[in-house]
Amino acid sequence: MTKVLVLHSVSLVRSGLAALLRCEGGFDVTSAGWRTAARQAESLRPDVTVVDLDCPGASATLGAAAGTGAAGPRSEPSPPLLVLARPGAPGSLRRGVRAEARGYVDKDGSPDRLVRAVRKVAAGERFVDASLASALLDADEVPLSPRELSVLARAAEGDSVAEIAHALHLACGTVRNYMAAVTRKTGARNRIDAIRISRKAGWV
Repeated sequence: MTKVLVLHSVSLVRSGLAALLRCEGGFDVTSAGWRTAARQAESLRPDVTVVDLDCPGASATLGAAAGTGAAGPRSEPSPPLLVLARPGAPGSLRRGVRAEARGYVDKDGSPDRLVRAVRKVAAGERFVDASLASALLDADEVPLSPRELSVLARAAEGDSVAEIAHALHLACGTVRNYMAAVTRKTGARNRIDAIRISRKAGWV
């Protein structure tokens, strides 16, 4: 039985994806939102983690799944990532590359493609939809570090500096420094503008 963890910010969508995979047989599927993603991944030890890169909060989740969370690198390897993406969002694809995702599925593709991708990634193989291949090659490097992306992702969700600091185990001054760096690197006028630019680029 292949253990699959489906992560999505929208309960209805993640439940639908989980139901789709369960219908195929051979999959033991659990779905979760961002807030419980790291805990679920640690307790379940899935064979494959499926993440939608277009969802708010995906950056922080990718960081945790790749072993670059607030607690630092993990001693154990993280489960293979399979990301759902769109050809028109090269920034989000680049985040998948940075997180060392093993599979890339076009969200406009057929459900069968997702099932096939999960099976291949679980078997230790790579899977890239043809529609995403050229976009992966053309994707510009994300100018933000994984930690900056984690801070920005939480800011984009409306978290205050104090809330971000608490969630990521940082000092408030450190969070402000990260946000200042994000604003500078994106060429933004302020925090709101940095969020807008980063969302348009597909970084958060």
